[in-house]
Amino acid sequence: MNCIDKHLKEELFALNRYIYEHPELGYAEFKSSEAHVELLKKHGFKTEYGYMGIQTGFRAEYTNGAGPTVAYLSEYDALPEVGHGCGHNIMGTLSTGAAIHLKENLGDTKGRIIVIGTPAEETDGAKVRYAAHGAFDDVDVALISHPFYKNVKSGISFALKALRFTFTGKAAHAAAAPQNGINALDACISTFVNIGLLRQQIVPTARIHGIIKNGGTTANTIPDFACAEFYVRAASKSYLKELARKVCACAKAGAAAAGAGLEITEYETGNDNLLTNHTLQECLCRNLVKVGITNIEEAGEANGSTDVGDVSHVCPTIHPSFNIMAPGEQYSTHTAEFREATLRQPAKEALVKNVCALAMTGKEIMDDPQLLGKIKAEFKTAVEND
Repeated sequence: MNCIDKHLKEELFALNRYIYEHPELGYAEFKSSEAHVELLKKHGFKTEYGYMGIQTGFRAEYTNGAGPTVAYLSEYDALPEVGHGCGHNIMGTLSTGAAIHLKENLGDTKGRIIVIGTPAEETDGAKVRYAAHGAFDDVDVALISHPFYKNVKSGISFALKALRFTFTGKAAHAAAAPQNGINALDACISTFVNIGLLRQQIVPTARIHGIIKNGGTTANTIPDFACAEFYVRAASKSYLKELARKVCACAKAGAAAAGAGLEITEYETGNDNLLTNHTLQECLCRNLVKVGITNIEEAGEANGSTDVGDVSHVCPTIHPSFNIMAPGEQYSTHTAEFREATLRQPAKEALVKNVCALAMTGKEIMDDPQLLGKIKAEFKTAVEND
């Protein structure tokens, strides 16, 4: 595959900078998503803007006969105050650039290239909705890579459920007539105690953490309202379901003990765990080596959740990380330092190399039915065993 030509390179640098200069929060990424769409249209992609009812989502396609479908996932939402401290400006640019570069180097290769613009990764996670509504049902493989301070293979992430427990009681004067009250805060605190004891009997890879959002207003009034919010995480979808049931039982017991009412809701969109397709990851690694990236580390244990997890339960998916730092730099994500690193020369060089590697991976999958067969066989096994 040819190297990226100078014109495309400059277009991608400009896109990266433009989105950096116009940080937009989830579901408000109008300028960012439009910039991606306009560049893809310019390069011959058929685009659908406002995809599946999400105003700042899009789907761009280029078809060159019947063949495999390779999807690149583009993120572009920013964080409050720090802007693109997670680097979604360069992350989305990478996916769009890889799709364009692959399209321009298809030659006689048959297949379809898709870019799906996926808003609000930092909050609600549009990929969850897209996956549930069939956006990836016709996709053979999905690829996305996150900026970081080192190159890391795609690994695992936690499946996540966000639970809110709302307790209702009966207010009373805490000194004059406490017997007339039903203490909603007692129910809430009992829930925390129950969950604390539950933690002794959960697998080491699971996580439960929460806060009290509301616990009353004055010390001399029995609280008639309390609210707690928890994240429940697990390394598998099946165990998350079991663990969430036990956490809800802790809240029900706390409410019953205090005589309080209880409402259980999900206050954020949950995520499935990431099922990394290792055959697909090794294909990318081979191509990274070809463009000069050889210092690629194995993934460690799960340390967070992502809406890419939901995609990985529908089609073979990888979500590695790529180094945008100069040697010796290790700025953490969600910081101003990381944001600034996305515009510097090491990041530009990394962007170009990773665009090439992701495009080469897409072409290899389209050209090699045996490779795609191995990828799909691994995917089927992973879903069945999760």
